[in-house]
Amino acid sequence: MSRLYLFHKPYRTLSQFTDREGRATLAEHIDVPGIYPAGRLDHDSEGLLLLSDDGELIHRISHPKHKQPKTYWVQVEGTPSDDALAALRNGVELKDGRTRPARVRRLESVSLPDRQPAVDPRRHPVTQWLELIITEGRNRQVRRMTAHVGHPTLRLVRTAIGPWTLDGLAPGQWRCETLNAPRHKPRRSSMRKRT
Repeated sequence: MSRLYLFHKPYRTLSQFTDREGRATLAEHIDVPGIYPAGRLDHDSEGLLLLSDDGELIHRISHPKHKQPKTYWVQVEGTPSDDALAALRNGVELKDGRTRPARVRRLESVSLPDRQPAVDPRRHPVTQWLELIITEGRNRQVRRMTAHVGHPTLRLVRTAIGPWTLDGLAPGQWRCETLNAPRHKPRRSSMRKRT
């Protein structure tokens, strides 16, 4: 049995347990020894972070070859046009190469806890929430994608990773799920029997 911890990472909390600079870390919210994050969320991003004490499970969740879809609710500056959304769906060219196509749609409203500090409506009078689903995890990828199409990200909340969701978790809260260990097929020997 593997244990998976679903954590709602607050804004301006690091995705690690220690920090030499004294910034907020996971240790302020989770007191479970021997667990590690499966991937990360930037300091200025919020939402679902998965942790486990099972190294193989962490690898299956976080390694790009497994292409776990990650769902983000993204508040962007301005109102993206249909062409901007189409560009995100087709993949955009970033400095580190073209992104895989994303699934994207406008959200009319979102149900999220307030963030402190909130996005300033005087500096950003027009904003739009998008749902963006990607299957890769480059550094600050979602922010770079929305900026590329002319709509910088103001707030970013990861709401799901694969089948796991943020549902029912307030910022700083976590819950543990027990997973059945995957069944491994025995490997066949590549050596042939000598006769």
